[in-house]
Amino acid sequence: MTDLPSLPFATTGVLDLPPELLRLQDNAPISRVRTMAGDEAWLVSRYEDVKALFADERLGRSHPRPEKAAKVTNSAILGGASGDYDTEDHDHAAMRAMLVPAFSPRRMRAMRPLIERLVEDLLDAMQAKQPPVDLHTELAEPLPVLVICELLGVPYADRAEFRALSDAAADTVNAQSSATAWQGLVEYMAGLIAGKRTQPGDDLLSDLIAAHGDKVADGDLAALGAGLLFAGHETTLVRIDFGTVLLLSNPDQREAALRGDSELAATVEEVLRRSSNGVGGLPRYAREDIQVGDVTIAAGEAVLLSIGGANHDAQAFPEPTRFDAGRASNQHLAFGHGARYCIGASLARIELQVVFAALLRRFPTLRLAVPVDQLELRTGRLGGGLVSVPVAW
Repeated sequence: MTDLPSLPFATTGVLDLPPELLRLQDNAPISRVRTMAGDEAWLVSRYEDVKALFADERLGRSHPRPEKAAKVTNSAILGGASGDYDTEDHDHAAMRAMLVPAFSPRRMRAMRPLIERLVEDLLDAMQAKQPPVDLHTELAEPLPVLVICELLGVPYADRAEFRALSDAAADTVNAQSSATAWQGLVEYMAGLIAGKRTQPGDDLLSDLIAAHGDKVADGDLAALGAGLLFAGHETTLVRIDFGTVLLLSNPDQREAALRGDSELAATVEEVLRRSSNGVGGLPRYAREDIQVGDVTIAAGEAVLLSIGGANHDAQAFPEPTRFDAGRASNQHLAFGHGARYCIGASLARIELQVVFAALLRRFPTLRLAVPVDQLELRTGRLGGGLVSVPVAW
């Protein structure tokens, strides 16, 4: 079990890539590793390779023998192979066809006024408290939950229930706990969908039921809704935490976010690039033999695409560890690439733009209340993130 580099790689700081990942990127950018679940996989860490493999149709999320497929973690979400091997491409195309209209940039832009009101309300509550306060608890955690509840039509009063289920489902260590929580999250969504069939609302779930409910089984809609509920708040939460730390740790860069819309947008892109810290990778399985350079990935083998590694590749990003709010041509891979490009990218960008513009404007003297090296990474959970972000002003 010690014959290969083993994930997760140890980190030296919350904003630093693991030294082992950097070593592999320099010397073996496509390398065999031991996953957190104890199986073998290929880890791909160079930008051009990761980007090309994201778009390669010979890689997928399914496996012809899923019970034999290498597991990446013990989580029920992204832990191993998923989907029907024979129909994966068709199923994925159908799912995106359902969701693209619901997540169109136009519809997401229409949500900006709501997001702005939510952020201001949360910052009002934070400002009323005596510093130091935990920005993770006061802003990063509640905002994405409020937004995804509004979008999907999920009662915000249920947030404690589905947050607990989401957190447990993201457990990368305890397989039974993760599977039980994921099933609970799907069952929660199934109950919600059943209610919306008779009492639809002005929300995405109701729209999906109206447009596709006669062709898609409730169970499939429930699993899709559970996935959206999880992804829609977990990843944005992590970006708010890391983005705040990056901005407060680079005071010469934080003013760039307030100069104008284009500068704010560029700042958010740099946050997205730098907050991919390379502790794991997105799992794929080879549908046939794939030659990448002098490496042959055999059919059926697991491949981990390291977004963190790719986004810190010096061949693609000069001075990759430097936080540069004005970085030109910032073609990061935080949302993936190709046919599986994150469907919620527009919403995530808007949330982050609104958050950092309001946060820096409302709290011009905002600072971290503890040294960066005292911040603690959240371990044993998909997406990682920080345990807390103490701030003062």
